[in-house]
Amino acid sequence: MFARILEFGVKLEKKAEFIKVLKNQVVPILKRETGFVEILPFFPETPEVKAINISLWNTRADAEHYAKETYPAVLAMVKPFLTTPVTTKLVMLETTVCEHFVESLVA
Repeated sequence: MFARILEFGVKLEKKAEFIKVLKNQVVPILKRETGFVEILPFFPETPEVKAINISLWNTRADAEHYAKETYPAVLAMVKPFLTTPVTTKLVMLETTVCEHFVESLVA
């Protein structure tokens, strides 16, 4: 399993609207993507801390395909809510360590 980790500044006064767009527009797009498993959004309580969104993917190829083909449109949807550029990392999730988490995802 692979994780795309996105880190960015978000306008705290626009947090509720950002979450609405994420839930109503972005998540449905993600659910149509081959290999998408889940999204985990983390939001700061203070403006000094950046938000983090982690999307989980079955394979590296699935995550890379999304990044190349679909992510630019998703970024355009959320860009009005951002205060900083988005940094992105693709990492492998070591599922042998977090077996309970992985089991709960597939249940």
